[in-house]
Amino acid sequence: MFKKKNNELENLIAVTKKKEKIKKETVNWSWIGKIVLISFTISFCMSLIAQMTIPNLSLLFGILVTLLFIFIGIMFDIVGVSVTGADEAVFHSMNSRKVKGANVAVKFKKNAEKVSSFCCDVIGDICGIVSGAAGTTISLSIANSTGISILLSTLIVSAIIASLTIGGKAIGKSFAINKSDIILYEFAKLISNFYKSKN
Repeated sequence: MFKKKNNELENLIAVTKKKEKIKKETVNWSWIGKIVLISFTISFCMSLIAQMTIPNLSLLFGILVTLLFIFIGIMFDIVGVSVTGADEAVFHSMNSRKVKGANVAVKFKKNAEKVSSFCCDVIGDICGIVSGAAGTTISLSIANSTGISILLSTLIVSAIIASLTIGGKAIGKSFAINKSDIILYEFAKLISNFYKSKN
């Protein structure tokens, strides 16, 4: 019994090494460089804008901005998970019937790693920056209006933002895995209104 399990483990290790070798050979260093540069530029700009504008918001607008960017982050995380889990064959079939958005869905699926990285990491980073800056504004407003310490209000607000983000993404991931084809199609159909893709 032990020998059989040991053989299965060795087979699994061999298969994994083959996959790793294939992945190493197909690493797109150009894309990695681009995504790092894009992430840095967008994050820097959004951080600068957030630091200049959000501290001047009222408590209500600070809460609304925070909730909005938490929601955006969750939505893009759902899309990022969906694109990796969707069935490409479904969209090829739809594309052959000239269904609107199917050609974009195929392109997204063929570039699933890039789309997922952009949606989950780049957009997620931006949403984190803005919601964090808005959270600081909320903390200061709460501290000034209630008299509690800034440290305590910051800890409470940060914990609430983190729990809403993590909880929302956990729910979203489950939804994305179960409905990946539908979500990718609806997203691709929306994008197809602004983006032209060759079949």
